[in-house]
Amino acid sequence: MEYLVGVLVVVVVLLLSIALHEIGHMVPAKRFGVRVSHYMVGFGPTLWSRVKGETEYGLKAIPLGGYVRLVGMYPPDEAVGNPPARTWLGRLARDARQASAEEIRPGEDGRAFYHLSTPKKLVVMLGGPVMNLLIAVVLMAITLVGFGLPVLGTTLASVNQCIIPADAPADRTCTSSDEAAPGAAAGLQPGDTVVSYDGTPVSSWEELTPLIRASGDETVPVVVERDGERLTLSVTPVVADRPVVDDNGEVVLGADGEPKTQKVGFVGVAPQQELRRQSLLDVPGAVVDRTWQTVTVVATLPARVVDLVQSEVNGTPRDSSSVVGVVGIGRFAGEIASTDDLDWQIKTLALLDMLASLNIALFAFNLIPLPPLDGGHVAAALWEGGRRQVARLRGRPRPGPFDTAKLVPLAYSVFVLLGAVGLLLVYADIVNPVQI
Repeated sequence: MEYLVGVLVVVVVLLLSIALHEIGHMVPAKRFGVRVSHYMVGFGPTLWSRVKGETEYGLKAIPLGGYVRLVGMYPPDEAVGNPPARTWLGRLARDARQASAEEIRPGEDGRAFYHLSTPKKLVVMLGGPVMNLLIAVVLMAITLVGFGLPVLGTTLASVNQCIIPADAPADRTCTSSDEAAPGAAAGLQPGDTVVSYDGTPVSSWEELTPLIRASGDETVPVVVERDGERLTLSVTPVVADRPVVDDNGEVVLGADGEPKTQKVGFVGVAPQQELRRQSLLDVPGAVVDRTWQTVTVVATLPARVVDLVQSEVNGTPRDSSSVVGVVGIGRFAGEIASTDDLDWQIKTLALLDMLASLNIALFAFNLIPLPPLDGGHVAAALWEGGRRQVARLRGRPRPGPFDTAKLVPLAYSVFVLLGAVGLLLVYADIVNPVQI
């Protein structure tokens, strides 16, 4: 049941994200006077629709996208000089122009999209991706400010009962001949919250770890909170070889590729993970970082698709950084929701964070400058505006609208390619899923 709930949450939020994306296109288009004939969430057969005003609103069977139909997307033949249609590409562009012109009602040519100025076209085309970015900002604000980031606190999750040699097998357990670990010998228990160590107050594991390491084998006082009461215990660390870590908590490797070690104080305790709320001022920086990470993934998407094809052909497991589709995202959501080791706050945080990342991915992906993606329309609008600015600076007549119908063959090719990649992702997510 929890697995199903996780999947349903992702499906519902994905549909809402698609719906809001299309609203981001529709609202400014109507504001600028363009007639919007259709607003649809999904593709394929229509499950439900209703006409309100001059727009038909509906829900389609395949929830993998959506669209708004803006009347007059392509300029008519006469607006672009009646270009001849000698090849099949030319005929395809001509048919697209004529189909677009047929949607324009008598007397409403001024309401066609192609008449908009370049800034207005950019507002309409960027409205959808920006809406996804705003959704991500809201979701990340909820996760960071409302829940917080998972950090290692000072509450103990476990206390080692003995000192196990570093070269012992991973499944080695304590024996009667093993020396008691310092933490257990001092009376530390799982659930204790360390308040201070050797007289120094601590509020995070990052503050506590250096104090333990620096104490060597000297007996020091440790104040812990247990069942609402504060207790002062005495702990005598042992000096042991422990990995050297940098300021980011990463293990430092030596020239031989092996982890560097140093002799430091060792108590034998491990922390619990807790949520620490962030400031609202931290949200913009987090969104920028996440967006940049997503952009780098989108920029390397062709190489990642090639790697995916190779893994499927060779039958090798997929890398954890492999791209995933809607099936993989749904599976991630189900596994997160049904994991017994996580409490409801961590589960909610993980789902919201994944949905925020999904919306940032939609934002970045839709800005790829290829039709039929929004970025393709943005590029066409910028080209049109650039031509007009060059003509103005040279004192030449204002050129007519750019014949965006010439991009229709490219749009069809990109649509087929994206469809093929989508099917590949569905297959890979079912047969060879990414493990989390």
